[in-house]
Amino acid sequence: MTLPMTVPAADLPARVRIHEVGARDGLQNEKSTVPTEVKAEFVRRLADAGLTTIEATSFVHPKWVPQLADAEQLFPLVSDLKGVHLPVLVPNARGLDRALTLGARRVAVFASATESFAKANLNRTLDESLGVFDPVVRRAKDEGLHVRGYVSMCFGDPWEGEVPLHQVARVCKALVEMGCDELSLGDTIGVATPGHVLELLSLLNEEGVPTNVIGVHFHDTYGQALANTYAALEHGVTTVDASAGGLGGCPYAKSATGNLATEDLVWMLRGLGIDTGVDLDRLVATSAWMAEQLGRPSPSRTVRALSHKEQ
Repeated sequence: MTLPMTVPAADLPARVRIHEVGARDGLQNEKSTVPTEVKAEFVRRLADAGLTTIEATSFVHPKWVPQLADAEQLFPLVSDLKGVHLPVLVPNARGLDRALTLGARRVAVFASATESFAKANLNRTLDESLGVFDPVVRRAKDEGLHVRGYVSMCFGDPWEGEVPLHQVARVCKALVEMGCDELSLGDTIGVATPGHVLELLSLLNEEGVPTNVIGVHFHDTYGQALANTYAALEHGVTTVDASAGGLGGCPYAKSATGNLATEDLVWMLRGLGIDTGVDLDRLVATSAWMAEQLGRPSPSRTVRALSHKEQ
């Protein structure tokens, strides 16, 4: 395909690494459990489309996320992929043990920028949750692992409303000081706007958190995900989380339309002349296939548009 026409913009990164979250963040929100073999095939197809960072699963207790209860069965089915990083979520020391047993080399912890979400999601205060993550991160680093720190509710909270920027920065700094190699700033309920994004990124830099360790994770609840991503690119961010087909959402925002769709992101970046290494046609075919497995159309506008053209 020759479209979109490439028209570069000034002062944007030459390349963006997409952190694909569809297989974990996307599928964990499904009402019904997706068969392990289908998940493995999904990951393999994503890799075949050129994605090199694919979050595979989560080693959380099956009682809390039954959709990902097959982590031990799934990871060995995809761990042989060459040139592909397969980070996994580890909520605590037990989760890290399980991940290490299977040979995982990249892990992620999931923190909150607010007290309310820490209580709802982790059943701890914010500081208590950071206390749980500290030995997990330090042990992971001792084992030579790459560690990502997710920070949820960075731009707004369904219980608390506005989240002070300095509160977000405090959590981000704590994770970096623990040893996290990378952060992911989560717009969990999709309320961020571009100016807010730029303000938070600038503050983090002022507080000693460099741009090169920051990734962004936007939900498209209010249609702002691509605009927010563009703002982050203008600031110099080069890691963007996205979900193939727009899978996933937030259980705390009834109107949430899910994660930023990887296809929508790739379409924009291709038009800007920013390299991702992703084959858009293969990615669209993968998301269309996954939509068939789930029994519903993909919410990604790009998937719908390109799939329609092929019919």
